[in-house]
Amino acid sequence: MSTPVKRIAFLLSGSGTTLTNLFEHIDAGQVAGEIVVVVSDRADVQGLEHARSRGIDALLVARKEHKGFDDYAEALQDALSPYDADLVVSGGFLTLFRVWPALEGKMINIHPSLLPAFGGKGCYGVHVHDKVIAAGVRYSGCTVHFVTDEVDGGPIVDQAIVEVRPDDTSHTLADRVQAAERELYPRVIAGILAGAIRLEGGRVVRS
Repeated sequence: MSTPVKRIAFLLSGSGTTLTNLFEHIDAGQVAGEIVVVVSDRADVQGLEHARSRGIDALLVARKEHKGFDDYAEALQDALSPYDADLVVSGGFLTLFRVWPALEGKMINIHPSLLPAFGGKGCYGVHVHDKVIAAGVRYSGCTVHFVTDEVDGGPIVDQAIVEVRPDDTSHTLADRVQAAERELYPRVIAGILAGAIRLEGGRVVRS
């Protein structure tokens, strides 16, 4: 009997580069999963078009229509529940929400720094790289973590290190960090879907 393909729900707020990268890894047989729904908090973003082009449900749960963490969480839960996803993957999703119990240990995010450094509210996108360069650190990178109610504070699954060069701008550093993300995130997703990585008692366990 064949093993059922794991179901992935994907959350995004923009162009969907992380989504298309995951599509490529799934198509190549490197991630044994199927993206069954893509949800955005913003209308008219390219990421939703990428989903539609593949016949995948593309849903809008607009941030401006819901007030507060709990209200948005309820709307998002209503949108995701029919899809029975095994894993919820965040790829540049910018709306904060309360993590409901059924989602604990089933949602991951990737952040463009070596957490816990340069994380938390207001640290996203190019703002992170601006802070890294201003701080004068020699190394940055990216971090995959399980999502909790603490912004960028969930248990860390894996990281990739990127050197910060003396002549770096926020954009040149971002390019190299994004290249590291394109390798790290699919690898972690594959491990979680295969059961080799999981969250137990608030700690990441590998087998």
